[in-house]
Amino acid sequence: MNLDEKDRKLLFLLQEDAKKTNKQLATELNLSVTAVFERIKKLEKHQIIKKFVALVDKKQVKKDFIVLCQVKLIQHKRDYISQFENEIKNFPEILECFHVSGDSDYILKIALENIQEYREFMVSKLTSMQHIASTQSSFVIEEVKNTTTIFL
Repeated sequence: MNLDEKDRKLLFLLQEDAKKTNKQLATELNLSVTAVFERIKKLEKHQIIKKFVALVDKKQVKKDFIVLCQVKLIQHKRDYISQFENEIKNFPEILECFHVSGDSDYILKIALENIQEYREFMVSKLTSMQHIASTQSSFVIEEVKNTTTIFL
């Protein structure tokens, strides 16, 4: 799907504040409310907009101890990769999981309350998984940039 300038601006506005009404969006885009509604539906139909969510303040819910954990698998067998990826999806503590190139096979972004909770997570969940050769953890000191806005 080709995005025109109005689609790009609409996506930007929705990424900044998805609670804006179609009327507010229409005013900012100089379109009718119906045109905005139709554009949003078209973007959803083409799965450019996947879903609308609420962003939760990690500090307010005491999940602001962020760990970036590098994971190496024993081998790069298809079965090992599939099993790891399927199992990792079941851990709600893991916000993101990236299959990467380089020294590690995966990088996990994990949100917990504190280091004790991380230790418990490592001992009872992560290191009990099969096919993990090693892990290396880095603790986030300060979040310098965090955005969900995709620049178009």
